Amino acid sequence: MPRRRGCLPPLVCTLAALSLPLLLAAEPRAKSCSEVRRLYAAKGFSQSEAPSHEISGDHLKVCSQAYTCCSQEMEEKYSQQSKHDFRNAVVELSNHLQTMFSSRYKKFDEFFKELLENAEKSLNDMFVRTYGRLYMQNSELFKDLFVELKRYYVGGNVNLEEMLNEFWARLLERMFRLVNPQYHFTDEYLECVSKYTEQLKPFGDVPRKLKLQVTRAFVAARTFAQGLAVARDVVSKVSAVNPTPQGTRALLKMMYCPHCRGLVSVKPCYNYCFNVMRGCLANQGDLDTEWNTFMDSMLLVAERLEGPFNIESVMDPIDVKISDAIMNMQENSMQVSQKVFQGCGQPKTLAQGRTARSVSESGFSARFRPYNPEERPTTAAGTSLDRLVTDVKEKLKQAKKFWSSLPGNICNDEKMSVGTVNENECWNGSAKSRYDFAVTGNGLASQVNNPEVEVDITKPDMVIRRQIMALRVMTNKLKNAYSGNDVDFIDISEESSGEESGSGCEFQQCSPEFEFNATEVTGNSNKSDKKANTSAATSSGLSQAALFLSILFLAMQRQWR
Repeated sequence: MPRRRGCLPPLVCTLAALSLPLLLAAEPRAKSCSEVRRLYAAKGFSQSEAPSHEISGDHLKVCSQAYTCCSQEMEEKYSQQSKHDFRNAVVELSNHLQTMFSSRYKKFDEFFKELLENAEKSLNDMFVRTYGRLYMQNSELFKDLFVELKRYYVGGNVNLEEMLNEFWARLLERMFRLVNPQYHFTDEYLECVSKYTEQLKPFGDVPRKLKLQVTRAFVAARTFAQGLAVARDVVSKVSAVNPTPQGTRALLKMMYCPHCRGLVSVKPCYNYCFNVMRGCLANQGDLDTEWNTFMDSMLLVAERLEGPFNIESVMDPIDVKISDAIMNMQENSMQVSQKVFQGCGQPKTLAQGRTARSVSESGFSARFRPYNPEERPTTAAGTSLDRLVTDVKEKLKQAKKFWSSLPGNICNDEKMSVGTVNENECWNGSAKSRYDFAVTGNGLASQVNNPEVEVDITKPDMVIRRQIMALRVMTNKLKNAYSGNDVDFIDISEESSGEESGSGCEFQQCSPEFEFNATEVTGNSNKSDKKANTSAATSSGLSQAALFLSILFLAMQRQWR
């Protein structure tokens, strides 16, 4: 019987039917990418960009080109996301430090300014009650003193030594007229009198002590506050990271390439993360040495503020100290006058009638009533310098080594979720396995052998280099302030400063006591030609002198605080 066309032998058909399931089983099935799609959408991206099953990875530029769950769009967006995650990690760790410096600067600045306001108010209130009309006629002299002190603190070009010398010279001119009301003095004669301020010491040792105390205290206070502001600004600028293209590749490879392999729960190996972060933060690591030296200098000046350079202990009793100087002048007025007459010549005597009328017009009766401690105005937020310094010292200690610790702190952050439990079950950059490379050192130069990030060590970050220079300049100023030497003001509005200054004496060689020694500020010895116009009423000459003498006994009871 003839066979029909197209019909295979029964045995062949049977074998074909039996082998078909085996052939289908041998063909690989594409893995599902459902979990990758879910996490990708959770980042805010379109789920339609993610394949439902693995596809060929030929289109990928950084992640593995084997079968993958990432499209080209996914890899590009993951690259941007890795930069965003890295920047956020740096900013979050830096924000706490920046906020700390910002808040402490604001607190110190508020405290110092209010301290000056309170000291001026205290002096004004006490002198009005004590000297009455006589003080009010000459109050601009004392007002000018506080104007200059405030101007110095906020950064004005004020030479503290010259300014204080000028104050005492002007006060001597006013006082000399009051203790010699029977004479007429021309402006030229009073200028001659002021030249004898240092030689005759009419105010005793008060000007010398107060000049040393005020200078050291103000230099330390202003420099310390500026140091807090510089630290705040350095953290702000340095923490604004912008990874290089090579750094971005390394971040993508570490953070999101495991997702493309479907390993969404596998975390980067710790040492692998450390190398990536050391490479991306290479320039920040170079900041560490200068930063630590700066922190040490801030701590040393803080100790000065707690001790001999305490501006609160200088300014709080400044009214009493100036009053003591006035009393010294009254006690020694005859000797001082005689020596001045010898050097400047005998002045002309006023008419007898004018002097007699002045005596008959006197009717002053004053009571010297100092503040009780509870009446003293409180300073900023009712706090004290000691409490402020104690608090900030702890923060300064914690801030040391911040930049060298930053890579490790980022890898330890919960959001990074670095694998540290089983070093064989973490992502090593290519697979779920052990990471075998050693951790590179800190800083730019050490990255020459970084196995994860290609770093050009010949091109340092210029923003960070400027911050290193700013820290170096500020550190030198802190060293000078520690020694009691005046320093130039730093304009913190500038991004950097190229000015240089001497380092002053070595820390361990500086005397901690208020003694007149080599660490005292030495300024321009030329005195200013500026002289105040005399406004004391000459018609009440002897009455004014009697006013000062009448309070001598009571004021002598006031002790230096």
